[in-house]
Amino acid sequence: MGDEEWVLVRRPTVSELLNPSSMVPSHSQSSTSRPLKVTFNEPAKYWTDALPIGNGRLGAMVWGGVASELLQLNEDTLWTGVPGTYTNPNAPDALSEVRNLVDSGQYAEATAAAAKLVGNPADVYQLLGDIKLEFDDSHLNYAKETYQRELDLDTATVRIKYIVGDVEFSREHFASNPNQVMVTKISGSKPGSLSFTVSLDSKLDHHCWMNDQSQIIMEGHCPEKRIPPQVSANDNPKGIQFSAVLDLQISEENGMMHNLNDNKLRVEGSDWAILLLVASSSFDGPFTKPSDSKKDPTSDSLSVLKSMRNLSYAALYAHHIDDYQNLFHRVSLQLSKSSMCNLCFKQNQDDRVSTAERIKSFQMDEDPSLVELLFQFGRYLLISSSRPGTQVANLQGIWNKDLEPKWDAAPHLNINLEMNYWPSLPCNLSECQEPLFDFLTSLSVKGHKTAKVNYEASGWVVHHKSDIWAKSSADAGNVDWALWPMGGAWLCVHLWEHYTYTMDNDFLKDKAYPLLEGCGLFLLDWLIEGQEGYLETNPSTSPEHDFIAPDGNRASVSYSSTMDMAIIKEVFYVILSAAEVLDKNEDDLVKRVRKAQSRLYPTKIAKDGCIMEWAQDFQDPDVHHRHLSHLFGLFPGHTITIESTPGLCKAAEHTLHKRGEEGPGWSTTWKAALWARLHNSEHSYQMVKHLIYFVDPEHEKAFEGGLYSNLFAAHPPFQIDANFGFTAAVAEMLVQSTMEDLYLLPALCRDKWANGCVKGLMARGGVTVNVCWKEGNLHEVGLWLKNQNCLKRLRLHYRETMVSVNLSSGFLYTYNEQLECVNTYSLQ
Repeated sequence: MGDEEWVLVRRPTVSELLNPSSMVPSHSQSSTSRPLKVTFNEPAKYWTDALPIGNGRLGAMVWGGVASELLQLNEDTLWTGVPGTYTNPNAPDALSEVRNLVDSGQYAEATAAAAKLVGNPADVYQLLGDIKLEFDDSHLNYAKETYQRELDLDTATVRIKYIVGDVEFSREHFASNPNQVMVTKISGSKPGSLSFTVSLDSKLDHHCWMNDQSQIIMEGHCPEKRIPPQVSANDNPKGIQFSAVLDLQISEENGMMHNLNDNKLRVEGSDWAILLLVASSSFDGPFTKPSDSKKDPTSDSLSVLKSMRNLSYAALYAHHIDDYQNLFHRVSLQLSKSSMCNLCFKQNQDDRVSTAERIKSFQMDEDPSLVELLFQFGRYLLISSSRPGTQVANLQGIWNKDLEPKWDAAPHLNINLEMNYWPSLPCNLSECQEPLFDFLTSLSVKGHKTAKVNYEASGWVVHHKSDIWAKSSADAGNVDWALWPMGGAWLCVHLWEHYTYTMDNDFLKDKAYPLLEGCGLFLLDWLIEGQEGYLETNPSTSPEHDFIAPDGNRASVSYSSTMDMAIIKEVFYVILSAAEVLDKNEDDLVKRVRKAQSRLYPTKIAKDGCIMEWAQDFQDPDVHHRHLSHLFGLFPGHTITIESTPGLCKAAEHTLHKRGEEGPGWSTTWKAALWARLHNSEHSYQMVKHLIYFVDPEHEKAFEGGLYSNLFAAHPPFQIDANFGFTAAVAEMLVQSTMEDLYLLPALCRDKWANGCVKGLMARGGVTVNVCWKEGNLHEVGLWLKNQNCLKRLRLHYRETMVSVNLSSGFLYTYNEQLECVNTYSLQ
């Protein structure tokens, strides 16, 4: 049936759009999939056994203890420090020195001299504190076989159940975005069976007091200086102030409540109890000193509580569920092995098997439903750590237990922050990316001063590491990672990607293009005339990696690293594409970019057939290095493609083989996405499998990746970027797109995921995609446009088949395995 031969049927319901029965293969894996739950059969022993909840701003790690329970709390604006200047008036002279040394081939000397260009260290993400619950001693004798602890991804709720004697105790925890509150409900199955003590505490300087008979208020402040933080009280604290208020409600029929020691609440003989935790800080943006802030955290927190005064637990939970599921239910994924394997697989399922045991057995059973869980866990974490109006998801999302977290838990712009947001667009969570653009706007303001003073350049620049104060200058530290002025440019690529997925012209015109202009102006000034007639970057590094210079010395500073050039090519393409949409082709900036574009240093292939990482074919002292910087053009960039640059794709494949499979979690998931872009399902799946092995916190090994028992990805230690990278990589295996082309199942591992369905993924051009397959072959496809009053012509690709289709908003189109349109549903 051709595109013009429509068959109109009744309008599908929203539920059917997300899960249309016609899209499910006849041997659907619904009989073999497990619920989307992270489960344990015992309380947490380590922090990485605890379960995360969050509303984008407030987060907690729930340990699930029995006689005593711990909820470790975070609030996303609690950081050390105050706004900085991020400029160095001595930098221009140092820059000139470094460039001269690079030009003369003295790379080790240039590396040493480049230390004058690094700046002060970024500030540090802090923790909020703890909710501590102490139960009666009888809970020490709970029936261990009855203990259950789970994070239900479908409802974003943590539940704990266990039996003491003849009483079943249960606890529920969730973090509500619409009501900005963390909620806990504790109950016993028999009336009057619940007794416990609750308190608040923090590692930061703080004090607690009782507001009335049912509220504990904790007030404190973050250190003014970064690590090692000074948390002792002083006469005039200048760091960010914070307040947390814990409100306690108990059953009216039974129970008593009173305070102990003026900072604890005691409940005795209640049927149930509800704890509401709200928190606020004095942070008033990256440009305001904490000492100048007019915000009153305690007043703000009490105001939030007051707004919930007439809301029941059921109402709070309903608000939470409606808000969360509006995002989470947009995408579903079902995977199963061949139908011949389903029976034996089904027999091996056991609801009591913990997630940790499933991770441990994955190398043997390769359970597809664990891949489903990990895919959706990444979406859950993004929803829980990045919402409109919050801070960006940092290196640990929002979950941190330390005053001195590893790598400061600060956003790293040389891969980690970008990877955090890779799944936002293809996995239908574009709203969750908004904090990134708010952050980028602040970075551009600070970065304008850095560009002008440090580099005597126009526009704005940001380096590899930042913080809540929008730090734009190079961080303190080794030159190989600190001196990297491409962080802002990489982030600018996300602006265009957001447009291509949402087709939001107002966003492109009002938000994206002004930032792109400033980035383009800096890059044009940063590029200088090279000896071979090319425009080059000097100094230049390939993030966190060294090389052996021709004189035998180890160095990291040279010129025109492949990653520099790949990012600049991508940004220049984005500027020209955005200018075309906005009718700005004759602007001076656009003309300059177009002229410079043809003079950028080309991507080269080394003697061994790999992509060259630097402009010269330097010896690599660590061929298995964790970074894949020189493959940026393949993924997440678009300048290396199978269709347009097959030679470079072959070289990229050699490069991935040479780099090997080892590395931290984020490196593993980047490799999975890179292999997917090459349409190599075998190696892409191998990296998926490589990530899913169990990490014991007592015996973890640095840079080896893996998963902890709660599905947090390991560097080690925990870094959230690999969780997000995994979700993005799986999406890339199933659907890839350009503005004109849609590739179906380009890297599907047919023998491991023989049957399946993914619904709700987004493709560029504002296209929503459902794809189902049977025994490794395409079964059915559903497409519809998210934008109103829109027409789109698209080329569909499946293996060797390509067909052109016309899509119109207001209709859901379904296609069979031959990519023939078989139904058109009216959505009007």
